[in-house]
Amino acid sequence: MNATTFALLFIAFLVTGLVLRLWLAYRQISFVSRHQDHVPDAFANDIPAEAHQKAANYTAARTRFGMISTVWGIAILLFWTVGGGIEMLDTWWSARVNSPLLVGLGVILSVATGSAVLDLPFSVWDQFVIEERFGFNRMSAGLFFADTVKQLLLSILLVTLLAAGVLWVMRATGDYWWLAAWAVWMGFTLVITWAYPRVIAPLFNKFQALEAGPLRERIDALLKRCGFTSRGVFVMDASRRSAHGNAYFTGFGRNKRIVLFDTLRKDLEDEEVEGVLAHELGHFRLRHIPQRLVLMAVFTLFGFMLLSWLARQEWFYAGLGVDTASDHAAILLFVLVAPVFTFFITPIGAWFSRRHEFQADAYAVRHADASALASALVKLYRENATTLTPDPVYSTFYHSHPPALIRIGRLRTQTPNG
Repeated sequence: MNATTFALLFIAFLVTGLVLRLWLAYRQISFVSRHQDHVPDAFANDIPAEAHQKAANYTAARTRFGMISTVWGIAILLFWTVGGGIEMLDTWWSARVNSPLLVGLGVILSVATGSAVLDLPFSVWDQFVIEERFGFNRMSAGLFFADTVKQLLLSILLVTLLAAGVLWVMRATGDYWWLAAWAVWMGFTLVITWAYPRVIAPLFNKFQALEAGPLRERIDALLKRCGFTSRGVFVMDASRRSAHGNAYFTGFGRNKRIVLFDTLRKDLEDEEVEGVLAHELGHFRLRHIPQRLVLMAVFTLFGFMLLSWLARQEWFYAGLGVDTASDHAAILLFVLVAPVFTFFITPIGAWFSRRHEFQADAYAVRHADASALASALVKLYRENATTLTPDPVYSTFYHSHPPALIRIGRLRTQTPNG
């Protein structure tokens, strides 16, 4: 393959992916809008018409915003690659730094920081226009600024550590550097996953142990039935930033935590919270997280193998606007360009995730009240303005969770603790 052929192949995949994204978004907006005036019969007693219309409008607004941000993201990608952005940064850093490792770190951090700055206006619009319009924004400008600075500094630190480790391995370990680099990547991922509950998350939110009372007793009994141990159940001050509600498990090993949004506690009854946690426990007990880690490990190993081959191909650099081959250019180009080619397998990952959601629901109804879980999900759909009528094609392609009608329909056919 020569550089021109590869460049044309890249552009073809990029344009095809863009057309597909925009077509799917158009379908989603059209389908949701057509069904906004009629609440599905299964939800008629639980979702008011105004809430259903709000969800339709919110979904349409976010999808339109996604279309614009997609086009902007492609423009940035083209600037960094065929537009010569990476080559320009490489020339600038090489003229000022003698160490290849420091040049590589400088270029990688410049691209990462530059991309974050170019995306900042979209983050502002998302938070203070779309989320504000639909009543979900709780952030002040000061809190948004503080979060943005902390996220940027944290990203710079983590990217520096990871990039330095991978670049050093590429230079020091010979032909099989990709295997050592993969080990560095996996070790880094596991450390971050382990440290997130105790080190990273508290930088942005406050976590308080769930106070003693009926809900705590109910949760403790659920954990005992499911054979789950953790560092505790915590309530997070999510309402400082958003009106959206949720719950999640984080960490692994002895560092596992159960986290409830304070907005979730406000919206749900105790037995409904129990149902939601039973679902999340299902992911743990059914080993969904280890399965996903194994899949990620396999795909990243394949990715590093592919990168090791591409890094030796002159057409890979030349076709993407880089004149001089280097380890850092290979990493950057691969990270930036790989999603263009892998976008088309998105439905496979979505299907896999939906399958896990159904399995976790089935686990939940064996350990909690199925009707309480269904009721909780309906409330979350309503409070989070989640559309009940997504376009089937769009949902199949993207959504990690089953459509509301299908998911609630299954739950309502099952008996409590059945």
